[in-house]
Amino acid sequence: MNNLYCIALTHNHIPVDRIGCFHVNDYDYAQRLEEIKDFCDLQELVFLSTCNRVEFYFTTQQEVNLHYVHRFLQKFNPQLAVDDWDEIIPKCLVLKEQKVVQHLFEVASSLDSLVVGEREIITQVRNAYEKCQALHLCGDVLRLVFRQAILTAKEIYTHTQIAGKPVSIVSLAYQKLKENLFQQHARVLIIGAGQTNRLMAKFLKKHHFGSFEVFNRSLEHAQTLASELKGRAFALSELEHFTEGFDILISCTGATNHIVSSEIYSKLTQNDTGRKIIIDLSVPNDIDPNIRYKNNLTFIDIPLLQEIAAKNISERKKELHHCYEIIEHHLEALKRVYKERQVEIAMQQVPEKVKEITEHALQHVFAKEIEKLDEGSKAVLNKVLGYVEKKYISVPLKMAKGIMLK
Repeated sequence: MNNLYCIALTHNHIPVDRIGCFHVNDYDYAQRLEEIKDFCDLQELVFLSTCNRVEFYFTTQQEVNLHYVHRFLQKFNPQLAVDDWDEIIPKCLVLKEQKVVQHLFEVASSLDSLVVGEREIITQVRNAYEKCQALHLCGDVLRLVFRQAILTAKEIYTHTQIAGKPVSIVSLAYQKLKENLFQQHARVLIIGAGQTNRLMAKFLKKHHFGSFEVFNRSLEHAQTLASELKGRAFALSELEHFTEGFDILISCTGATNHIVSSEIYSKLTQNDTGRKIIIDLSVPNDIDPNIRYKNNLTFIDIPLLQEIAAKNISERKKELHHCYEIIEHHLEALKRVYKERQVEIAMQQVPEKVKEITEHALQHVFAKEIEKLDEGSKAVLNKVLGYVEKKYISVPLKMAKGIMLK
């Protein structure tokens, strides 16, 4: 794999907003990649783009140095200013040959992710390859490399605990909620209809919670979420007048001040002293933290969840040694597969050459002798030569593979 390279812009080296400059819209995806492939004289290309990385995997006969990288990225995004390039180019990760494969295996297995053990990355890697393959941008080398990367990631996710303990804020919040043993008939009051609360609501709906009241500044957005939950929607201004009570209060908005003060909390509970759960996923808090000290409740907020996430990430990282053992095994497997494929490619012309030799022998070298044969003998001779043609390639191919692998 002498001509295999990777140019990577990742969260490890470059600010995420800079990485965002290299994301590609679906409508010009094919054109942008075909242009960069032609401009930079690439034989194969796979483009991987996620929220915190953009990576180009390619093969080329060109010398890949900093000047080449600059030309490559500038062609891909000619809109950036000179100062931007001065910041980006020195921080690009440029890899060659075996280091490309090692890096891709680590990426697909989430060892290089912002959050170690996130499973979404294996799907993103697979989709990136399939998308480029459908556009005929990649060939044999990247097919083998990406196939082995997916196999590596699957084995790591299956045989290690790298993704075992939850680390996302929403999943941890739901886990803490389950620990407090609330039943599905609990009344859930949701403040905010953004992405975080939508994910939280999806967890609750999946586990058969059924009583929802949704409050949001935009009533339309509240209605959209409430409709999905088969609940009721209210404008946020109506919150302090809501008197039907709740068991679980979940809040996540962009407010800069407390939405639920001690006074509003008292109105919401209507002097109900039963235990409540408050999940505040906003920074700063939507719910006045002082409420937790004066009432019978469990208070779950971002600092608590971040502490749990840090512990879980620490547990995940204990699996890294085992993960790298699996990667090493698959690196060796890829070497064997690649060598076999090189033998196959090298010998693809052998059957045609054998056929040419056979025809030359029949039509020129032994033409006079063959002419003297009767039709039955000619038929037998043709069968024998046809059999030899078919079998001739299989024996040397097996022998060559055996020699290469030894």
